[in-house]
Amino acid sequence: MLQFLSKIFGGSKSEKDVQRILPIVQKTKVFFESYKQLSNDELRAKTVEFKSLIQQRLASTDSEIENLSNQSEALPADDFNGKDLLYKQVDDLRKERNQQIEKVLEEIMPQAFAVVKETARRLSQNTELVSSATPLDKELAVKKDYIRVEGETTYFKNTWMAAGIPVTWNMVHYDVQLIGGAVLH
Repeated sequence: MLQFLSKIFGGSKSEKDVQRILPIVQKTKVFFESYKQLSNDELRAKTVEFKSLIQQRLASTDSEIENLSNQSEALPADDFNGKDLLYKQVDDLRKERNQQIEKVLEEIMPQAFAVVKETARRLSQNTELVSSATPLDKELAVKKDYIRVEGETTYFKNTWMAAGIPVTWNMVHYDVQLIGGAVLH
């Protein structure tokens, strides 16, 4: 009887949630397949691309927030009402900014998940990945023995020490893990 009612009313909440998230997983798979053709540097550049897109989408709001903050600082110290009004506008803009971030993150989620999945695939199939060195790579290479920089090239080993035990990356994300990532987001 419960199964019958469940079918009439469209299943459990978790089933509905999974159905809502499955299009993200399907899009991730499409991007994942296309990212296999990218070089390591091109794959890394996707993250820079995502950050740039986020900054572009937030530029107008960030500019307004900065402008209002500067206006509040320019007011006389005893203009409490003027400062309060500007602070409220800044607070409203920050809430709007958070909504904008959420929107753009949801938009790029399949692509970002595909970058992570493709990176995991490459690490699981290679003992070392090679790419052009970035300033962050150079900084990390000093602290992490599984990252080596030689000239303008970075080498990332797929094995590192964790709690005194060598750990080797040997997995690629399953659909259920992508669903879990979307739920956590």
